[in-house]
Amino acid sequence: MNEISTRVLLESMVRADATIDTGDLYAVGNALGMTDQQVRLCIRRAVTEGQFTQEGRGRRALLRASAALRKTLDPDVEFVRYAYEQDGGHAPWDGRWHLVAFAIPESLRPARDAMRDGIVRLGGAPIQGGLYVSANPWEPHVTTLVAELDVAQYVSQLTTTDLTVGEHTAPQQIAARLWPLDDIAARHHRLLELSRTCDAALRDHLPGTERVRIGIELAIEFTRAMEPDPLLAPELLPQPWIGATARAAFAHCWARLSALADATAPALFTRYHDTLAGRP
Repeated sequence: MNEISTRVLLESMVRADATIDTGDLYAVGNALGMTDQQVRLCIRRAVTEGQFTQEGRGRRALLRASAALRKTLDPDVEFVRYAYEQDGGHAPWDGRWHLVAFAIPESLRPARDAMRDGIVRLGGAPIQGGLYVSANPWEPHVTTLVAELDVAQYVSQLTTTDLTVGEHTAPQQIAARLWPLDDIAARHHRLLELSRTCDAALRDHLPGTERVRIGIELAIEFTRAMEPDPLLAPELLPQPWIGATARAAFAHCWARLSALADATAPALFTRYHDTLAGRP
């Protein structure tokens, strides 16, 4: 499993009332292999940067997350639910490719870079310079991104059912060429392995600190698997697709974790439980 940073630990420990009990923070950090000094320095940096305020000192202190930070902590509910809809066969591909082209001048390079990064985060793949494609109806999200960057005059959008990339015309071949499916599958394999390991561990009567540690590790691995996933429909993926298997295992394990969580548990238990509750 990939190493977890102290900053990720800190953000994962925020409770529903936006606070962190530093005693719990140190305990979970220790369970993750972090030293007290590492956790202490992370708290100091976060307070200095204005991400948290601190009341008290040491292990009896209370940290309170800023409003700006709280807004960044929720998972992308829309995309997570969409992934589960696809897994359940409720969001089939309609045969349309969705493209966006942009030619933002060098004088607006920061906006150009932000446009490219935003499109990739939405699951877009480059066909050639300034031309990106998605298999999903991403127009509302692209339009919002364009408006935020104020670059509408440099952007065009279109859809097509007739796309050729190099010598490839078959949709599944196009998807395999444009997106790094092997890397995406490897991430989901790690999520599946961890989900099964955590599920087995939950059969024992674990203390609260261990359950929180498991929850943080699992949530972070889920994020690592989902962030680069373009959420291609099953029609465009090799079958059986490991992503669907991994997400099902994650949801099963998370349901067990959530059932064991109490009122003092980090809010991530509720956030992910609420997100997964409405899945097909």
